Amino acid sequence: MLSPELGHYALALACVLAAVQGIIPLIGASRRDARLMALAPGLAIGQMIALGVSFLSLIYAAVTDDFSVQNIAENSAVSKPLLYKITGVWGNHEGSILLWALILGLCGAAVAAFGRNLPSALRARVIAVLGLVATGFELFCLTTSDPFARIWPAPMDGQGMNPLLQDPGLAFHPPILYTGYVGFAVPFAFAIAALIEGRVDAAWGRWVRPWAVAAWCFLTCGIAMGSWWSYYVLGWGGYWFWDPVENASLIPWLTGTALIHSAIVVEKREALKIWTVLLAIATFSFSLSGTFLVRSGILNSVHAFANDPARGVFILGLLGVVIGGSLALFAYRAPTLTAGGLFAPISREGALVLNNILLCSLCAVVLTGTMYPPFMSLLFDRTISVGKPFFDATTIPLALPLFIFMGFGPMLPWKRAQLWPVLQKLWLAAIVAALACAVAVFELSGVLAILCAAAALWVIAASVTDLAERTKLFRVPVATSLQRARMLPRAIIGTAIAHAGVGITVLGLAAMSQAQHKIVEVPIGTTEQLAGYDWTLKAVEQEPGPNYTAMVATLEVRHNGRLVTVMHPSKRSFNSQNQTTTDVAIHTNMLADLYGVLGDKHGPDSSPTYVLRLHYNPLAPWMWLGALIMAFGGALSLSDRRMRVGAPQRAKSTPASTSVA
Repeated sequence: MLSPELGHYALALACVLAAVQGIIPLIGASRRDARLMALAPGLAIGQMIALGVSFLSLIYAAVTDDFSVQNIAENSAVSKPLLYKITGVWGNHEGSILLWALILGLCGAAVAAFGRNLPSALRARVIAVLGLVATGFELFCLTTSDPFARIWPAPMDGQGMNPLLQDPGLAFHPPILYTGYVGFAVPFAFAIAALIEGRVDAAWGRWVRPWAVAAWCFLTCGIAMGSWWSYYVLGWGGYWFWDPVENASLIPWLTGTALIHSAIVVEKREALKIWTVLLAIATFSFSLSGTFLVRSGILNSVHAFANDPARGVFILGLLGVVIGGSLALFAYRAPTLTAGGLFAPISREGALVLNNILLCSLCAVVLTGTMYPPFMSLLFDRTISVGKPFFDATTIPLALPLFIFMGFGPMLPWKRAQLWPVLQKLWLAAIVAALACAVAVFELSGVLAILCAAAALWVIAASVTDLAERTKLFRVPVATSLQRARMLPRAIIGTAIAHAGVGITVLGLAAMSQAQHKIVEVPIGTTEQLAGYDWTLKAVEQEPGPNYTAMVATLEVRHNGRLVTVMHPSKRSFNSQNQTTTDVAIHTNMLADLYGVLGDKHGPDSSPTYVLRLHYNPLAPWMWLGALIMAFGGALSLSDRRMRVGAPQRAKSTPASTSVA
C-alpha cells in the first residue's frame, strides 16, 4: 500500500543504490573486473524502480488529500481538480526535485537498457557517473527538501496551489523541460567516462550524439511550452520577456545545440574532440546552474521558487563538486587527447566550427545579461535590470550570421570544399531571401526585423534546396526523385526539417515585432478599433469554477462588418489563496492572433467600466509551430538506424559459398 513512509523509505533506498551504483562499477572498470562492471545495469534499474515507488507515493498522497504531509498541505486543497492534484506534485520545490531525481534515474536505466553495444568498461563508467550525480540530488531531497515531511496536527484542508500554475500547460511543461535538462546528464557522463579512459574517437561521437539529440528535442519542446504558457496565461501579450528563468533554460539549449553539431565532427572526422567534451560538461553544468539560480532565490521571476538559503547552499555545494570536479578532470586529462583530423576552413567542418562559435557567443551574451544584475546587487548593492533592448541589440547581430551560414553548412563537402559550386546551387534560395527583404521593407518597420525576416526565408529555402539537390528534383523523372527521397537517411531529412523549423520560428519573431496593442477602459457596449478590427464589449458575467469564481467578458470581433469571432476573456478569483489570475482569449487563423485580456472593474455596479487589453499579433503561432518542427526534425533523425546507441558491430565473416558446375 502506497504511503508517505513507503515513499520516504524508497527514496532513501534509491539514494543508497545510487551511491553503490556510483562506486562499485568505477572500481570494476579500473580493475577490469567483469563481475563488478556487470552490476551497473541492475543497480541503475533498481534505483529507477525505487524512485518510481517514491514518486507514486507522493502522487497518492496528493490524490487522497493527505494533508498530514506538509508538501501536500502547502500546495493542494480538497477543492482542487484531480488533474492539478496530480500535476501539482511537481509544481512545487520538493516535488520538482523528486521529479528531477526520477528522470535522472530513468536516464541511468535507459543507458543500462539501450547501451548493450557499448564497451563494458565505458558503459560501467557512464552508469557510475550518473549514479554519483543522482546521489547528490537524492541527498538534497532527503536533507533539505523532503517531500514526505509530516506536520501535526494535520489541517482539514490545504492552502491550495498557486493559481498561475493551475493550467494544463503547466501540467506537462515541467516534466518535458526537466527531461531536456536532465537528459544532458548522459552526454556529460560519457564525457567524464571518456576523460577517465583518456580516449575519445568516432565511436564515442556516435554514442553521444543520440543522447544529446534526444535531450535537445525535449528541451526545445519544454522551452516552447513555457513560452506559450506565459503568452496565454500571464496576459502580457508577448512571447519571450528575457525573464531570468527563461534565460536559464535558453543557455543550455544554445550549448546543447552546439554539442550536437560538434559531435557530428567527432563522429565523421575525429576532430574537435576536446571541444566536444568541454561542451558536454558545460551543457549539463548550465542545466545544474539554472536549477541553483531558480531554487536559491537569486533570480527573481514570476515562476521561480521561494528563497531558501539552506537549499541554495546545498545546491551550490553540489554545483561545486559536479562542475568543479569535472572541469578539474578536464584540465588534467584533456591534454592527453589527440587532436584528430585536419580540415580546411571552407568545409563542412569549418561551417560547424563557425556554428559553434556563434552559438557559444550567443550563450555568453545571454549569460552575461542574466547574471549581471545579481552580481551588481551582490558586489555594489545596486539594483539594476537588463531587459529586452539589451538582449535584442546584442543577440540579433550574432544570430543573423548564424542563420546565413545555416544555409551553406549542410551542402558543403567534408574536409575541403569550394564555395562557388555551393552558391550556384543556392541561387534560388538567395532570390527568395532577396525578394523577402524587398517585401519586408514595405511590410515591416525596423532594420533588424527586415533582416531577420529575410534570413528566416533564406534558411527555409536553403533547407528545401538541400533536399531538392539530394533528390535531383526537376532534373530526373519525379518517380526517380521520390525513390531517391525514400533512400535518403532520416538524419539528413531531420536536419533539413529542424533547420526549416528555425526559419519558421524566426519569421514569427520578426512579424511579432510589428504587433499592435491598446489598453482601454470602456463600459459595456463600447466598440474599439485595432488593426482594422472592431472589438465590442457585449457583456460581463459572473461564473463559478471548481475552486474559483470568474468574471467572464463577451467580446465580439468584426472585420468590415463581418463577425470574425466571439471571445471570452476572464478574470479568476481564488478565495483560498486570495489571488486573481487572467484567462486570456485567443482567436487564431495561424496567420495572426486576436488576443483579448479582461482587466479590473471600475465604477459603481450600475454603470461599471472594464479595462481591456487588446492585441493583434501577426504570425504569432509560427513561433511555437517552428519549435515543434525543430523537435520533430530531431526526433526524425533519431529514428535513423545510423543513430542507434553504440557503435555498429562488425558483421561476422561467413565462408564464401561455392557452386558446383
